[in-house]
Amino acid sequence: MRRRGVTVLLGAVITALLSIGVLAAPIPYVVLGPGPTVDTLGRQDDKEVIQVSGTETSTSAGQLRLTTVGVQPDVKLLSAIAGWFSSDEAVVPYELIYPPGQSEQQVDKRNAEDFAASQTSAETAALRELGYPVQVVVKNVTPGAPSDGILKVGDVLTTVDNKPVPTATTLTDLIRSRPAGSPLVVGYTRDGTPATATVTSASADNGPPRIGVEIEQKQPHPFELKIDLGDIGGPSAGLMFALGIIDKIRSDDLTGGKIIAGTGTINDEGAVGPIGGIPQKLVGAKHAGAKYFLVPADNCEEAVRNAQSGLPMARVGTLDEALSALETIRAGGQPPRC
Repeated sequence: MRRRGVTVLLGAVITALLSIGVLAAPIPYVVLGPGPTVDTLGRQDDKEVIQVSGTETSTSAGQLRLTTVGVQPDVKLLSAIAGWFSSDEAVVPYELIYPPGQSEQQVDKRNAEDFAASQTSAETAALRELGYPVQVVVKNVTPGAPSDGILKVGDVLTTVDNKPVPTATTLTDLIRSRPAGSPLVVGYTRDGTPATATVTSASADNGPPRIGVEIEQKQPHPFELKIDLGDIGGPSAGLMFALGIIDKIRSDDLTGGKIIAGTGTINDEGAVGPIGGIPQKLVGAKHAGAKYFLVPADNCEEAVRNAQSGLPMARVGTLDEALSALETIRAGGQPPRC
């Protein structure tokens, strides 16, 4: 009997050790949770997030908070089980965040690049809203190309076939909207004088239509602007950065004294795009005391499924719509909701 008892005890110990080993073993999943939120109107690490010099800036009574997702890449079974039962977290396959063939360092680098690009687009969209239009300027003319002898370095391109060219992307799209060999009426300003010229597009090696110019975007404005925020990746802070820039430079307080959170990519023309991790960002916003959450229009369906009690959500598809929603909130009204 004594020998049998020792055997049972030994078996229990071995089983417990095996269980502990299994629970502590890594598994191919990632846990997503609410990440930190940052007030784009405030300070981070003793520095202003949005830094403006050369012009007067305003101070807001409220906050405009960007939201993030926390990623836990080295997941053990016990953490995954806890995540599966958590209402604030999500457990997703590792490959969904770190695609095959890409290391965590490569993904982090790409996210950092996307974050930097989002800041640039936020600045462009905000400055356009503030009355500083983009100039699409000829940087170089390719010898022998369609524009050679017609356009010159320094020309500001304004229209193609009477359609405005607000950004470099628009210029490319207009040129490519017609087949190679099409005559295009290009409007431009040279030394302050407007003019037009006909340029016939061409293609090289069956590529897309081109007119043979290298272009750059300029956006002259009488002040310096810088966004200084590290340790955050991805493009989803673009909308909140753009709103923060506008709030700082305009005298109006966009927040109305409230904590407004949100998310969404933004392009140079102010279109707001969808992002990932909306459930976790809503939780983070709620924890930060947000009174409203700005949701990209294409994320509304998912946001409604993961709504947080006491956190109304405004549907926005453009920077103008976001500004309109904030104006309605300040007036005590209800903006378009998800």
